[in-house]
Amino acid sequence: MMNCRELSVSDYLLFQVESSRVVMQPTLISIQVGHPRDYDSDSAKPWSSGIDKRTVKGPVCVSRTNLTGDQQADLVHHGGPDKAVLAYAFEHYSVWNAEIPSVSFAPGGFGENLTISGVNETSCRIGDVVRIGDCLLQISQPRQPCWKLSRRWNIPELAKQVQNNGRSGWYYRVLEEGSISAGDKVELVERDYEFTVAWASSVMYSKPRNSVNDLRLANCPALSASWRETLRSRVGGVEASLE
Repeated sequence: MMNCRELSVSDYLLFQVESSRVVMQPTLISIQVGHPRDYDSDSAKPWSSGIDKRTVKGPVCVSRTNLTGDQQADLVHHGGPDKAVLAYAFEHYSVWNAEIPSVSFAPGGFGENLTISGVNETSCRIGDVVRIGDCLLQISQPRQPCWKLSRRWNIPELAKQVQNNGRSGWYYRVLEEGSISAGDKVELVERDYEFTVAWASSVMYSKPRNSVNDLRLANCPALSASWRETLRSRVGGVEASLE
């Protein structure tokens, strides 16, 4: 079998086709980091974001709150222990490119740190603990798409599309710091909760709200503190704003 560390993204796509009968273990395809940049626009106010990530070669050190070389512009809604690492499903990219052929999306295109093959929002669960390289990571919440994703690609409805189709990505908190490299296997080592990332997103965006599901999800100890607070406030009759 070919070593994924030696494959470019295009090579890996071909390898997947040729190996379609083989059950592939989830794999870290690429790592992206970025610093905040200032953007100007003729039609809107200037803005700042670290959403434009660039691929880096490993090993990359992962701390409790970030990857080496990565920063966020908005520390109120991004980053921190519950949202230290953003992951996205590699297989989503071929779907996006078919749906929006005018844009050539590639790993890192949705602002993620880790592009991972073999898993997605319907197979990952809140609280899942995975080992990648030397690190232990735990899924804390779905990624909530914000307006900056739309602004980056100049597609006004992109964030809304992500919300509606569920191809959101997910956040990890870091349980054990260490280093990771592209090609590392993503090994599931612990699964204690029943809530998929996709279901958690559907609860957050449900209209009308479902107080029973809000409370069920809010009571999951592995869910991020900000999501638990939002859901509990909704159950109490307060409509908390999303990111």
